[in-house]
Amino acid sequence: SPNSPLYIQISERLRKDIQSGQFNIGDRLPAEAQLSERFGVNRHTLRQAIAQLRQDGTLRVERGKGTFVTAAPIRYAIGRKVRYNQMLKTQGHTVRFEIVRSLEIPADAAIAKGLSIEIGSPIALLERVSFADEVPISISTGHFPLSLFPDLRSPDSLEQLNNANSISKWLSDRYSVDHLRHQTSVSARLVRPEDAKRLALSLGQPILLAESINVDQHGRTIEYGVTRFRGDRMEMVFEN
Repeated sequence: SPNSPLYIQISERLRKDIQSGQFNIGDRLPAEAQLSERFGVNRHTLRQAIAQLRQDGTLRVERGKGTFVTAAPIRYAIGRKVRYNQMLKTQGHTVRFEIVRSLEIPADAAIAKGLSIEIGSPIALLERVSFADEVPISISTGHFPLSLFPDLRSPDSLEQLNNANSISKWLSDRYSVDHLRHQTSVSARLVRPEDAKRLALSLGQPILLAESINVDQHGRTIEYGVTRFRGDRMEMVFEN
């Protein structure tokens, strides 16, 4: 409104430009000098306007590169059931994932603790990158006890997982188990180099790290998962 501070008026005008498609997601904004001139304000006022849009996640600033338009974050509700894909679809996103690694390894101390099994027990590790609207948004490393799922890495099983495009659906269809959340802990950290490549992030960008222990309907631990979410795209909501 005309009565609000000048920087708020400028941030509203910039927001309209973004909403009308004058700037698209991923676009870099013009330089400060250009924008100051366009709006007829000094750089201090312009910086305040940009800070306003950074706060609500409309813009992000990359040091030495500029200011970029980001998408509204995807809300990921952490509830009893693990239903990642469904959640994204109801928010209007197209979802798919790619399996990037499938290994059989002995459980180290962290995996053994997560799955409540002996250190050295054989586990299947599945790592996949999830895409929303063809933009990579998370990398998930799932560890499954081979004592419960001996054929998990068979070509037939992995093909079924690819077709289901959902871990929960695949576990239900193939193994008749529910995919229920037992506990999840979330922390923030900087992206690691190998994840940065896959998530199309620059080094120094924040990610959300979620560690989950998932169980089936009989209370057996079926997955210990470590997921790295893009910090600029995901918002975690905890449901009671």
